[in-house]
Formats: sequence, structure tokens, C-alpha cells
Amino acid sequence: QVQLVESGGGLVQAGGSLRLSCAASGGTFSTYAMGWFRQAPGKERELVALITRISSGTYYTDSVRGRFIISRDNAKNTVYLQMNSLKPEDTAAYYCAARYYISSATLPLPFRPDYWGQGTQVTVSS
Repeated sequence: QVQLVESGGGLVQAGGSLRLSCAASGGTFSTYAMGWFRQAPGKERELVALITRISSGTYYTDSVRGRFIISRDNAKNTVYLQMNSLKPEDTAAYYCAARYYISSATLPLPFRPDYWGQGTQVTVSS
């Protein structure tokens, strides 16, 4: 059983930056592809970014590509989401997710996580 704990959310002005962190425990972190989802009120949860187990590949949804960067540190069992040039429409609860996926040559899309974090709120004011 893998536990995921997010941190780093908060309130920021439009144009600002935040870095989310997700600390994993209870499993072999380097065997999991990791992703960040978000869910705004009244909207479906969407995949924001995804990274393979050894950082050999990444995926971004169109609305964040060029502004957000996903990365991971397998020695620290942590995945990050650096969010730059934030917009009010980025306001949402952000969730970390893990899927056991041993391949490092392909991205596990569609991404169907095995484990979820509890979420951290990001609010961008205009």
C-alpha cells in the first residue's frame, strides 16, 4: 500500500508561482509512474502532468504545457509540480497519483492510478 501526501498549495496572485510536492511511502517509488491531477468546483478531475518512473518521459495537458514542470527525485520518494505564470483558471484542488508501471519507454496513457493523495488546494487570484 502506497501513501501519498501533497504539500505546497496556497493562495497566489495571477502570474505567480507555486511548487507542489508529493511524498510517497509504503512502496518502491521508482516502480511507479507519477501524475498530478486537478479538479475545480463543478468540473471533472483532469490529468495535468505525468512522469515515467525514471523521468525518461513526461506528459502535460495543453493548458499547462510551457508553464508547469513535473519532476521527481527517486532518492527522496518525492514528485514535484512547479507551476509558473499561474492563471485564475488554474484554481483547483491538486492531487498526486501513482500507478505501478515498470516500463520507462512509454507513458501509461490513459493514466489510471492505483493510489491517490488527499489533495492540496491552489487558489490563483486575479
